[in-house]
Amino acid sequence: MSTINSGMDAETFDQFIDQLRRYVRERLVPAERGIVATDDIPAEIVQEMRDMGLFALTMPEEFGGAAMNIAQYVRTIRELSYAMPCFRSIISINIGMVGSALKTAGTDAQRTEWLPRLAAGEIAAFGLTEPGSGSDSAAMQTSAVRSGNGWVLNGTKRYITNAPQADVALIMARTSKEPLPKNAHISAFIVPMRTPGVSVGSSDKKMGQAGSHIADIIMEDVHLPADALLGTEEGKGFVTAMRSLDNGRLSVAAAATGYARRALDSAITYANERKAFGEPIANFQLIQQMLAESDIEIYAATCMLEDAARRADAGENVLRKAAAAKVFASEMCGRVVDRCVQIYGGAGYLAEYEAERFFRDARIYRIYEGTTQILQLQIAKHMLRDFTAGGTA
Repeated sequence: MSTINSGMDAETFDQFIDQLRRYVRERLVPAERGIVATDDIPAEIVQEMRDMGLFALTMPEEFGGAAMNIAQYVRTIRELSYAMPCFRSIISINIGMVGSALKTAGTDAQRTEWLPRLAAGEIAAFGLTEPGSGSDSAAMQTSAVRSGNGWVLNGTKRYITNAPQADVALIMARTSKEPLPKNAHISAFIVPMRTPGVSVGSSDKKMGQAGSHIADIIMEDVHLPADALLGTEEGKGFVTAMRSLDNGRLSVAAAATGYARRALDSAITYANERKAFGEPIANFQLIQQMLAESDIEIYAATCMLEDAARRADAGENVLRKAAAAKVFASEMCGRVVDRCVQIYGGAGYLAEYEAERFFRDARIYRIYEGTTQILQLQIAKHMLRDFTAGGTA
């Protein structure tokens, strides 16, 4: 087992979390109504987030980062996600999937060039999903063909978070026409978004998550140099993506857990203010049951997150546990926001109140970074594989 990743100094981290908690409650939460109205995070808030180092949480110190370990990263995302989801979305690709992929699979030159830029707040996107392929990598159509000393990319990526704002994207493309074992037909490429031939579709209209933007990334005869290939070998892109998705799934689980806490706090506040039959509805036992069930489930999700993150920092393979934490936390958040709407009653269906926004925002957590159903299949597949190999799951 690898040496435990101790991360940021514990006292410094605690001070950072206290600062972040105040910033979230005093600055980000009050800004939410304006973001809902404009569907955009104000530029000054994005700059404040850069200045706080939120784009650099997990980057190594030599590249301008805070060098947080995974447990600290997960805790930070949970605190940040008490506010509406767009604040996590704008930073999460930098510090999660793209930053992780560069750290683990990039060359020294790639890390030296890109990690400081991501840490400083240049915005990244992660291009895996396509119009005809998401979880099914064999159906991926985006191609990368050798041309002289470089590559030519063609294809379309769909539902790509941060695409309209991104400065760079990590794009998965097939470097072999035929599917190969262990997805060795997929490679990863670093694509600056200003490269000729790269264009971005219009921002998709969504059910929720105002201020967070997704769009297509379209590549038409995009010429890239040889060193745009992440690392030095073809066929490692899908493995890199899956390793990065472990962190991405923990981030989504943390986001769902933080937002569930926000919804529960909102429900508690409303239940104490709203009166029926001459007393606060918080006095009614069936309201109390919904509050208690929500608190129990948030506690369970928090414990799962902390355990998975601790194991990841100790060097364990946490594919199953990250998937399990993501499934439980995202499904749990769905139940909590539904109870929040129920506690608000008729008011919970009105846009004037925040409960209906919580409900809409939370729905995507069960879909991206692996749907609940795909992750259940993945967990079962690895359980059965482990059983076959060693007689125990």
